[in-house]
Amino acid sequence: MDKLKYDLVIIGGGPAGLTAGIYASRSRLDTLLIEKITPGGQALVTDWIENYPGFPGGISGPDLVMNMVDQAKKFDLKIESAEVQSVDFSGPLKKIFLDGDRILETKAVIIASGASPRKLGVPGEDRFYGKGISFCGTCDGPFFRNKDVIAIGGGDTAVQESIFLTKFVNKVYLVHRRDKLRAAKILQERAFANDKIDFIWDSVVTSFNGGLMSLEGATVKNLKTGESSEVKIDGAFIWIGILPNTSFIGNAVDIDEYGFIRVNDKMETSVPGVFAAGDVRDTPLRQIATAVGDSAIAAMSAEHYIENFEHE
Repeated sequence: MDKLKYDLVIIGGGPAGLTAGIYASRSRLDTLLIEKITPGGQALVTDWIENYPGFPGGISGPDLVMNMVDQAKKFDLKIESAEVQSVDFSGPLKKIFLDGDRILETKAVIIASGASPRKLGVPGEDRFYGKGISFCGTCDGPFFRNKDVIAIGGGDTAVQESIFLTKFVNKVYLVHRRDKLRAAKILQERAFANDKIDFIWDSVVTSFNGGLMSLEGATVKNLKTGESSEVKIDGAFIWIGILPNTSFIGNAVDIDEYGFIRVNDKMETSVPGVFAAGDVRDTPLRQIATAVGDSAIAAMSAEHYIENFEHE
């Protein structure tokens, strides 16, 4: 059984993990970043990013990720493709169990494993992801200027983001499986008063349809009548929840009722030497900019912890 030791192990290779890797490696910490498949996270499948500072003309998600990876490697960050099976944070040295019967031991850990949008699981959803289907109105709304879009969900996020979309789009068809929204009353009032939002009640989207490269419509089924109809659209936004990628953590650190990791303003979890940053933590905003900021703080906090660890 292989057992390797590091100063710091970062779990997750999205913008949060890569930023933490840049800061930690630049501080000359012996750092390993673990990513299940390839670095990038959700940014890797984001077609175009316009709201990340420093790129006034925008930048593609893959290009931004490649820049981050190149910068991290410049400071000798080690990056390994592996899947974390479980963790043990009970001792002074934290243990991380990987596939292939391998164990990592490290003085500190930064969990930056991100979160994943909850999907509908219907035909066409994966096919048109990034080609008309989005999970972020703030990110992608401007790309649908003067277009018709469909939005799915009935909670605060779905309603608030639908209102935001009306700044750009021609029409939002908000589909909800019930006959009333779950969002806060003030958001409901704003949505009902917005003539750019049409509500499709008691209904679900059963498929997304289109050509080779673009979304053109969605099949919507009324749950009460059983009838299906085609809604012609140029884009779709799905807001039915988000799932933190924390299944490997178990009860090793304190998490909230939704599975997100609780941290303080130094990105410290309930376990000394274990930090969390980015979408995996309980945060009011999940954007690349906030993930990067979180990770800078987490890396500096980890560096200070390691210095004290070595002194003790």
